[in-house]
Amino acid sequence: MERSRTRRAIGLAAAAITVAALNPGAPAVAADAPYDVLVFSKTAGFRHDAIPAGIQLIRDLGAANSFTVTTTEDSTRFTTTDLARFEAVVFLNTTGDVLNATQQTAFESYVRGGGGYVGVHSASDTEYDWPFYGELVGTYFTSHPAVQQATVRVENRAHAATAHLGPTWTRTDEWYNFRGSVRSTARVLATLDESTYSGGSMGADHPLTWCRAVQGGRSFYTGSGHTQASYAEPGFRALVLGGIRYAANRTKADCRPENGYTALYNGSTTGWSQAGPGGFTNSDGTLTSSGGLGLLWHSAREYRSYSLKLDWRMPGDDNSGVFVGFPPSADPNSAMANGYEVQIDATDTADRTTGAVYGFQGADQAARDAALNPPGEWNTFELLVEGERLRVFLNGAQVNDFTNTDPARSLASGHVGVQNHGTGDDVSFRDIRIRELGGTTPRTGPVVGASGKCVDVNAGSTADGAKVQLWTCNSGVNQRWTVTGSTLRALDKCLDAAGSTDGSVVRLWTCNDGAGQNWTEGANGSLVNARSGKCLDANGGGAADGTQLIVWSCHGGTNQRWTLP
Repeated sequence: MERSRTRRAIGLAAAAITVAALNPGAPAVAADAPYDVLVFSKTAGFRHDAIPAGIQLIRDLGAANSFTVTTTEDSTRFTTTDLARFEAVVFLNTTGDVLNATQQTAFESYVRGGGGYVGVHSASDTEYDWPFYGELVGTYFTSHPAVQQATVRVENRAHAATAHLGPTWTRTDEWYNFRGSVRSTARVLATLDESTYSGGSMGADHPLTWCRAVQGGRSFYTGSGHTQASYAEPGFRALVLGGIRYAANRTKADCRPENGYTALYNGSTTGWSQAGPGGFTNSDGTLTSSGGLGLLWHSAREYRSYSLKLDWRMPGDDNSGVFVGFPPSADPNSAMANGYEVQIDATDTADRTTGAVYGFQGADQAARDAALNPPGEWNTFELLVEGERLRVFLNGAQVNDFTNTDPARSLASGHVGVQNHGTGDDVSFRDIRIRELGGTTPRTGPVVGASGKCVDVNAGSTADGAKVQLWTCNSGVNQRWTVTGSTLRALDKCLDAAGSTDGSVVRLWTCNDGAGQNWTEGANGSLVNARSGKCLDANGGGAADGTQLIVWSCHGGTNQRWTLP
């Protein structure tokens, strides 16, 4: 990617000062590699008087945080060549139809090819007739009440945009109502508590700030930012900085949709027990290890087939791990001898670094290095346990795929815990949550239609959007599906409905917990999609090799009948 010749140098000490000013309790982090940001503030509708303040804010952030800022209201800048200069594009209080068809095509290619998008406030009041933009933002503005104070509930405190915030944040702004929740397509970072202000119309689930991946690119949006005063608030300034850093790929985050998780720890240690010496302090919804070698384990119950997620941060060269699949014991050595540890320390040998199943299988080093945030920043683990299989995701990217073959151990049932490794190994944890996958061992095999043909991934492609079709059964890996809870997986990706209307294609897609990837076994052998309520269907009742699978209103026909493994 072409880079601007003009750079603002920033040293580690300066970076540390900036971070400390935003969050006095946060460890210092290294400066980002320099990058370029385009700020676009064209309006074809209402024009916010806060735009100059927003431009100045982003210029200030750039000067202190290693990025250059170019501002424009000239839509002709949206060409393939010009956009390639920038790692992120900020739509700052844009309104109305601001790009023509050619410019839209260039911007869509830029994002899908790896570019970043940041939308601020009325960016959701923009380009209503451009489907890709609706996908990029996630939803559209519908209305707002008068400017007033409200309470924001911070749902994700690992993303760089919200890590500096507490569980609640009270501030004054113009609070947007949207066409609908983005929860099935994006990771919601913060929501509005409608009981704390007047004029909210979305009810209990009112997202305000969110992020998501869009093929190779990244999207971040916040509904805040109407008032000029917003841009002087330290908390809001830090939120915008975190959004820009994420969009520019300078910090990593798990922005996959997340639904159905139950909190094991989110400020309360009820149900947890300490084994061995040392322990954890518990403050501000954050556990921080001290002393050891010990283990804080969830003693309330064992788990089978689950997705365990948790956020963690190291201030420097520190050590800790997450344990799964161990029997109850007040001795931390029992967990080490009978369960498995997923390592956090990034500085040990290959089989004992971040993402490794400690002592058994190292992480994919390239994937790990690409996904890991440095000391001082938060990271998110997902440990996906399905029978004896353990997959490790770091900030949304799979970095390990391990299967237990040791008869003396079993991942299929056990407790979970976090380690306090020893004096000086000060690792913090937030938001430990779990989603059970039905409590049964995953089933693997073909999915066969009433026609006798198998559900098949065209040519064995692993690309997002690969065609899912009927094909003569042949025992190929592209016809081998694993039923895990409410998902069907092949080639390490999920069966996904692209839309919710009759005729929406069914495809292969990166697993994201979205409702479009949740399927329920219905009457007469049907498979019902959670997002649409429609059934998996062989298009047009066809049975020929290559017949596209779609979703269609359930009618009980033979082209909607399936036999699962």
